[in-house]
Amino acid sequence: MRRTSLNEADCPIARALDAVGDWWSLLIVRDAMFGLRRFGEFQKSLGMAKNILTARLRGLVAAGILDAVPNGAHNDYVLTRKGRDLFTVLVALRQWGETHQFPEGACPVELLDRENRQPVGALELRAADGRRLSADDTMIRLRN
Repeated sequence: MRRTSLNEADCPIARALDAVGDWWSLLIVRDAMFGLRRFGEFQKSLGMAKNILTARLRGLVAAGILDAVPNGAHNDYVLTRKGRDLFTVLVALRQWGETHQFPEGACPVELLDRENRQPVGALELRAADGRRLSADDTMIRLRN
């Protein structure tokens, strides 16, 4: 079954999901952010079938999220700027998962600030004037 492309959707969330693909793709991007570059490294880390990994890597390269850089007989998969810009998205998912998918304090890994080795603070959405915003404080407007 072929999936429907959302690349022409009016919704930026739908377009972003179209580019990223699925949860395997986000896990590949996560691993790339932490230094993995080779097909075998991704395969070992994620334990996914080679055909699925091949398809996801091709999709991420086609979307401009990863570059396939020749390295001898193989490629290294390197995040592009577009791919690195997914960091905040992954941190938001991570923090949501820490809060809602584990009992309090039970998440076995934590994200630290490399400079001071302290946990990264919670992401917050702020208005231009600095106020903290929730979903109730925002709205969508069609541009002219």
